[in-house]
Amino acid sequence: MRNFKKFCAAVAVLGLSVSVVPASAADEIVVYSARNEQLIKPLFDAYTAETGTPIKFITDKEGPLLERLKAEGKNTPADLLLTVDAGNLWLAAKEGVLAEVKSKTLRTNIPAHLRDPDNRWFGLSVRARTIVYSTERVKPKELSTYEALGDARWKDRLCLRTSKKVYNQSLVAMMIARHGEAKTEKIVKSWVANLRTDPFPDDTKLMEAIQAGQCDVGIVNTYYFGRLKQKQPEAAIALFWPNQKDRGVHVNVSGAGVTAHARHRAEAVKFLEWLSSEKAQNLFADENMEYPANPRVKPHASVAAWGRFRQDTINVSKAGSLQAKAVMLMDRAGYK
Repeated sequence: MRNFKKFCAAVAVLGLSVSVVPASAADEIVVYSARNEQLIKPLFDAYTAETGTPIKFITDKEGPLLERLKAEGKNTPADLLLTVDAGNLWLAAKEGVLAEVKSKTLRTNIPAHLRDPDNRWFGLSVRARTIVYSTERVKPKELSTYEALGDARWKDRLCLRTSKKVYNQSLVAMMIARHGEAKTEKIVKSWVANLRTDPFPDDTKLMEAIQAGQCDVGIVNTYYFGRLKQKQPEAAIALFWPNQKDRGVHVNVSGAGVTAHARHRAEAVKFLEWLSSEKAQNLFADENMEYPANPRVKPHASVAAWGRFRQDTINVSKAGSLQAKAVMLMDRAGYK
């Protein structure tokens, strides 16, 4: 999006190994990223064009990257870890692979609820996990809260994504933070009782099921909705912002932290600060139809068109610290 699509044509360094990272490259930054190449390469190229600092990167899943950082220890070439979901960032900090960063710039640009309380990682873009509904069979006034999806009116009308996905684990973890385990388990059981079909493997298939009339409501990440509407503008589905009279919409982040053994710590901190800046925030968020984490930056017009909403401002680190409890709770509730 915006003016940076031209950067995407550059060749990605997917097979980078420790041996090819020169320890003497004083200004070079090495990033381990769990974000897709097409979402991060424009950022890296834009920063290099502006500052002259080259960036090398490896992309992989969150788990393998974390294990790699732990195995490499002090010998890691990585200066920065970039990943999705606060639960993954929390775990990386807990495992000791991220370092505290004392930066007034980052504290100013990133709201407190979107960053680690100990400043080891910072949210850089925001994704809301909210309600999606059929505009043909549901009126917005029928909807209210996440909890109310367990009401009798939604019997055999609800679809959910699998509990195996971290996005739903984080949602339930944050509900535990708000309600406690006992109440949250009752809520999740009421969702399960209302399911029209087995949980779906991803949000896109869930929305396709709503369009096909298989169910009427569900819970999805906003950027999946944006992608589908780009391809199918006529799709008869819309977003609803729940819990606007109490805690607000559940949000999560993609974000980054400087590694504990960064060889180029100063350069990594500068890059992280740049990613939080007004100049870079739209690029970071727009590529995946997310919201900027910096509240001074407006979202892309296509995202803003979904409407304004109140965020849940409990610290997103709870998505990690309560994740194990959330997984066990969903299992007890029969949420597959």
